[in-house]
Amino acid sequence: MPTAVHAACPHDCPDACGVLITIEDGRATKIQGDPAHPVTRGFLCAKVAKYLDRVYSPDRVLYPMRRVAPKGTCGPGTPAQQAFERISWDQALDEITRRLRRIIAQSGPESILPYSYGGNLGALNGASMDRRFFHRLGASQLERTICSSAGEEGLKSVIGVKLGTEPEQFAHSRYIIAWGANIHGNNVHLWPFIEEARRRGAKLVVIDPYKTRTAKFADWHLPINPGTDAALALGMMHVIINDGLHDTGYVSRHTVGFDALKARVQDYPLEKVAHWTGISAADIRRLATEYATGRPSVIRVNYGIQRSERGGMAMRAVAMLPCLIGSWKEIGGGLQLSTSGAFGLNKTALEMPELMQKALGRPARVVNMVQLGHALNSLDAPPLQALFVYNSNPAAICPNHNQVIRGLRRPDLFTVVHEQFFTDTTDYADIVLPATTFFEHKDLQAAYGHYYLQVSNQAIEPLGECRSNVDLFRTLAQRMGFEDECFRETVDAMIDRVLDSPNPWLKGITRDRLEHEDHIRLDFSNDGGTAAPGRPAERSSAEVAPFLPFAEGNFPTPSGKAEFYSEALKRQGLNPVVAFTPPDESRHGAHAAAFPLELLARKSDNHLNSTFANLPSVRKLEPTLGMIEMHATDADARGIRDGDRVRAFNPRGEIVLQARVNRSVPPGVVAARLDWARFGPGSRNINVLTSEKLTDMGNAATFYSVSVEVELFRA
Repeated sequence: MPTAVHAACPHDCPDACGVLITIEDGRATKIQGDPAHPVTRGFLCAKVAKYLDRVYSPDRVLYPMRRVAPKGTCGPGTPAQQAFERISWDQALDEITRRLRRIIAQSGPESILPYSYGGNLGALNGASMDRRFFHRLGASQLERTICSSAGEEGLKSVIGVKLGTEPEQFAHSRYIIAWGANIHGNNVHLWPFIEEARRRGAKLVVIDPYKTRTAKFADWHLPINPGTDAALALGMMHVIINDGLHDTGYVSRHTVGFDALKARVQDYPLEKVAHWTGISAADIRRLATEYATGRPSVIRVNYGIQRSERGGMAMRAVAMLPCLIGSWKEIGGGLQLSTSGAFGLNKTALEMPELMQKALGRPARVVNMVQLGHALNSLDAPPLQALFVYNSNPAAICPNHNQVIRGLRRPDLFTVVHEQFFTDTTDYADIVLPATTFFEHKDLQAAYGHYYLQVSNQAIEPLGECRSNVDLFRTLAQRMGFEDECFRETVDAMIDRVLDSPNPWLKGITRDRLEHEDHIRLDFSNDGGTAAPGRPAERSSAEVAPFLPFAEGNFPTPSGKAEFYSEALKRQGLNPVVAFTPPDESRHGAHAAAFPLELLARKSDNHLNSTFANLPSVRKLEPTLGMIEMHATDADARGIRDGDRVRAFNPRGEIVLQARVNRSVPPGVVAARLDWARFGPGSRNINVLTSEKLTDMGNAATFYSVSVEVELFRA
């Protein structure tokens, strides 16, 4: 008889969907959204709805493989079997441990670098046994900042924690701003709540340089120039404060630095802000007025705004808005960037950083993942001799692609990749190890777009000889002779350990409960007598009381209030209030004359960074792959017509794409989508144009601060 197994999608998406997997005779035959999950509500995004295509793809890596051809082989038209030979797990583990021991003996353990990120956000298979292994090894540590850290630091500089409006409350909003947030494309389970609000009369406004799916469905789309979000927020605050639209009671009780903010916004009159943002002064005034008076109002801000040079300050500016108008008090008000700060799992117990002391007697050096090209080619004392990649595809997703590939091609670099498919990165691997999908292992799943915790149960046996990250690094630790008890811990014991947390909102949530109830909302009625950030609202007629973390202040900042003025930022040499400076690579920057177009190196709607990009059924959903979108004004000035082959270039590299002339971008902006390099011309992708420059806060990537020129391609 068919059985249904409850699991949770671990991919890098705020929705963290509850899923039901139907099993017949040991094989998964159906996947669907869990109808009982309050956010998933029975449906899945287009990519995960096709997940059986991924699990049972004929292209899955099912056995350990060893390279027998030069690095860089195994692209399109080169079958994997011509570049690799199948070996046993024992052979693979023996070679890995032998090479690692030799490297450690010759250059020290810090010449080894792990490289992983959001390919799996499960608590265990994302960051547990792997961290223990590399900590005990004494390897260099990876600063994992490529996606979200600038926005997170900007948010925390104002409210102190990664918390936000729960998705269910959006149904009660009257004015919804999607700021750098393509909700319909990559946060689709928030969309039904927004549609419910719109049926009740709410208005949806989208602020985005690109005409996204969400912008096409919005009541009002404001195409902003890339990297100018802080200026727009300052312009809005200029109107709100000067017109007396702010909540004086909330500001006086629950914020600090209002006088400094009031003085600062006088430096941002609407005409100046309009010049930077490309949005008219009249529209800025209208936006600010409607946002402050159309209550309750809420902002769904996503990581698009922080992928510019001053992305941290941009997020800081936007985070001030709900504090200024007091919308945190209202059901359906506030702001959401991330909810992940609520879960408070005991990650230290999972990762055990103290093991570095055993290996080195000190913390290991830190290498920023954004600057992998520099690390592979220029790092010394000691230089990197081994790279261990899992949960990531750096040959596709890293900026400054040419330098990354140059480093990966090094014949003296020993590269191991634990993967489900042959990717851009496996093209440079010495050893490829087969990895499980979430169907094939058990895990614990938190979220960054809602407040439900889930156990993801194993649905099927691993295909071929695939192993989970936990199993792989447990076995490697044993092969390396690590006798620490932590390397023998079971999956269930690790889940118990990570739930053993002082966070009062986890009180009463156990593995046994999760296994029986599938999903459990954090218990915000528990504050344990601690300074937990906020209390729930009084219980309404609904079954669950809405979570209003900052209705009465209780911000976990140094001052205990929302900080319009931050002493911590001042100590870092940053503006303690808020400020806007145009990115260096922009129309107002130093490179504008030679490279006058601003590039949006966008993520595809139906991929997750590079995940899913190889599946034919998903690629069909992305009609603009291999194209660069331009406004007619810019195309006409360069003699470019729709469909022409064009060359986009800057000092870092060049790529040949097909021009699509449309109105998806404003004048002065071009856009192209991230894809696997192996599918691109010359085995390149759009990251040949992006830089390793880091953001002002959080040391994150600046994918949207990129200046280029585009011209007709002449072969």
